[in-house]
Amino acid sequence: MDTPDTPQGTDEHGRFTVRLANFTGPFDLLLQLISQHQMDVTEVALHQVTEDFIAHIRVLGDAWDLDETTEFLVIAATLLDLKAARLLPAADVDDEDDLALLEARDLLFARLLQYRAYKQVAALFGELEATALRRYPRSVAMEDRFVELMPEVMLGVDPRRFAELAAAVFRPKPPPVVGLAHLHMHPVSVREHAGILRVRLAELGEASFAELTTDCTETVEVVARFLALLELYRETVVLFTQEEPLGELLVRWVGGSKEQAELAAAAGMAVADEEEYG
Repeated sequence: MDTPDTPQGTDEHGRFTVRLANFTGPFDLLLQLISQHQMDVTEVALHQVTEDFIAHIRVLGDAWDLDETTEFLVIAATLLDLKAARLLPAADVDDEDDLALLEARDLLFARLLQYRAYKQVAALFGELEATALRRYPRSVAMEDRFVELMPEVMLGVDPRRFAELAAAVFRPKPPPVVGLAHLHMHPVSVREHAGILRVRLAELGEASFAELTTDCTETVEVVARFLALLELYRETVVLFTQEEPLGELLVRWVGGSKEQAELAAAAGMAVADEEEYG
């Protein structure tokens, strides 16, 4: 029974209650009765229920419950669709929209059952959480009868070897060192290598690039020999021959006698010394 301080549609705990001519009770109970076919949805005045719920929310003011409002909207929307489908005649239907509503009747009931299932699962999770808060793990030593069942630990090494392994693990690792040897390579002169190639080609007449770089010990020297050959080719004292792509490169000397090559090499070294120390 409502008290003078309790508005229509609100119970003593502040929850919304449906009060109709043929039903009085919680809104979710109304849904349960309809889903179990114990009450006809067409006999429920949804407009009156909606007006009572709006009045209930206005009375609560800022203290209204979001979960309660969401629950009402879900149930009310489902019941409205269900009632619209139930009011259609059961005979043959020519209108496709009306036929779709009739076919959706079972789906609406399934939605009601699904809503009930989610609500029950949420209540179960809440109960499990409340129960888990009262549980504490057992913190005791292992019982003697179980200690004897444990197998003996077999390390496979003697105490000395085990101590060496432990020392190696706990020994501090040396700090990483970045090698700088590649930054302090000796300078390589292209003019110097060009002079070497002048004299060698003047003696041989013709040689492959592999033969001209056999005495190189570092990659940068091989690069210097190749650049030197390009300089000599620009001076038109050598010619290149390569019979096939990526094949062996042959270099032929056309720059005069050996004496002329030695003089040109000496002049090139003099220029290189002036550039370095001048």
